[in-house]
Amino acid sequence: METYRDLERDLEDMREYYRYGKTKEASWRKSQLKGLLTLLKEKEGDIFKALNQDLGKHHVEAFRDEIGTLTKTVNTALESLKDWMSSKTAKLPRIALLTSAEIVPEPLGHVLIISSWNFPFGLSLEPMIGALAAGNTVVLKPSELAPACASLLANAISTYLDNKSVKVIQGGSSVGEQLLQHRWDKIFFTGSAHVGRIVMSAAVKHLTPVTLELGGKCPAVLDSLSSSWDMKVELLKNTIKEMFGENPKESHSIARIINKQHLLRLKNLLEDPHVDASIVYGGSVDEDNLFIEPTILVDPPLQAAIMTDEVFGPLLPIITLEKIEDSIQFINSRPKSLAIYCFTKNKTLQRMMISETSSGSVIFNDTIIQYAADTLPFGGVGESGFGRYHGKFSFDTFSHEKAIVRRSFLTDFWFRFPPWNNYKLQLLESAFNYDYLGLVLVILGLKRHRQGSDGI
Repeated sequence: METYRDLERDLEDMREYYRYGKTKEASWRKSQLKGLLTLLKEKEGDIFKALNQDLGKHHVEAFRDEIGTLTKTVNTALESLKDWMSSKTAKLPRIALLTSAEIVPEPLGHVLIISSWNFPFGLSLEPMIGALAAGNTVVLKPSELAPACASLLANAISTYLDNKSVKVIQGGSSVGEQLLQHRWDKIFFTGSAHVGRIVMSAAVKHLTPVTLELGGKCPAVLDSLSSSWDMKVELLKNTIKEMFGENPKESHSIARIINKQHLLRLKNLLEDPHVDASIVYGGSVDEDNLFIEPTILVDPPLQAAIMTDEVFGPLLPIITLEKIEDSIQFINSRPKSLAIYCFTKNKTLQRMMISETSSGSVIFNDTIIQYAADTLPFGGVGESGFGRYHGKFSFDTFSHEKAIVRRSFLTDFWFRFPPWNNYKLQLLESAFNYDYLGLVLVILGLKRHRQGSDGI
C-alpha cells in the first residue's frame, strides 16, 4: 500500500505527463485502446478464473457480461475515434458576417474511476475506454470486494497500457477516501447511493464534476391480462428449473454471493416474518458456499427492507395490482430507477410508461439489452444517479466541448458599445430578433424611432 506522500508524487507525475500533451495525440489514444483489446484477448482465461473465484460466474456468463461487451465497445471506439475527435462546425446566424465557429472536444485531464464489484471488469473498463479515447490520464480504483479481479486488473493494466498515464490503485474504503482528497478533473463512480453521497461531498472541495452510477430498484412491469398471476408464477418456477435444473447450486450456471456479509444481508431480508410468509418458491441459503437459491416472493409488505433496499441477489418480489395502469402510480411513489422493464403489447400503456414515469431508461419486452447498446446512453436520474456513458456518450463524459469562434477584423457590430441611445437600442433589438430587414431600415433611418428616454 502506497503512503499518502508516495500517492501524491505518483499523481503529480501523471498530471505532469498530461501537461506534456502525449495523451492528446490520436496515436496515443489508439495505442491504449489496442492495448485494452489485447488485454481482453490474451487474459481471457485469467479473467474467467478471477470472476469465478470472486463471484462464481460461469465463463459463458462472464463472456456475455464482461469480455464480449468490452471487446465490442473497444472496437467501436477504435472505429469511431477519428470522428469523435474531429471538430464540428457550429451554425451561426447570418448576421455574423465573416465569422465562423466550431466545437472542439478536449480531454478533461486527470480522472478518477471508482468501480463496483458486481461487474468487476465491465464497470472498470467501460468508463476507462471512454476516458482513454478522450485523451485523459486515468486512475482506477476497483472494488476490494472482488479481490481476484482487482489484482488482475492492476497487473494487466500496468503491462498492457501506458503506466505513466494509467494506474490501478487497490484497497478498501480508506484508500477510496484518500484518493478523494486529491484534486481531479473528473470523478466517475459506480456503487451505492450512500457512497455516492460521500464522493459528491468530497468533490465539492475542488468543484470537481462527477458522474454517479448508483442503480437502485429497477421495476419490471408485467401485463398479465392474458393469464392469471398463478399461471405466471408457475411459468417462472418452470423457467428457473429449465435454466438451473432441480438443484441450482450444482448447475454452475448461477453466480454466488460476493461475500458472507452480503449473503447475511440477503438472508436477513428473507427472515423478516412477514417477508418469509410471502415466499412461494426457493428461499434456501447455503452460508458455507455463499449460495442463495433463486427465490420468488408474492406481495411482501411494501415497507419491508426487500421492497425499499437494493437487493443484488436472486430474490424476486412480485407485487400484484388490480389494474396495470396502477403500476405507474406505484413506480412514481418510489425513488427514480435506473431502468424500467415493461412487458406488454398494449401501446397505450407503453406511451403512458414513457410519458408519465421518470427513469434512466425504459425497455419494453426485454431486460438489460440497453447496457450492451453503444448507441444508447446508459445512466440514471435522480437517486439512481446522473451522467451517462457507453460508446460516444463515454467519450463525451470525459471531454469538454470547447467553443471556438473566429471573426474577421473587416466587420464589427459597432452598436454594441456606449454611448447608449435609443437608436442603438433599436439596432440591438433587430439584431437579437434576427430581423435583418428591420436592421437595414433602422440604419437607413426608414424605421420610426422607438419611444423612450435616452437618459434612462
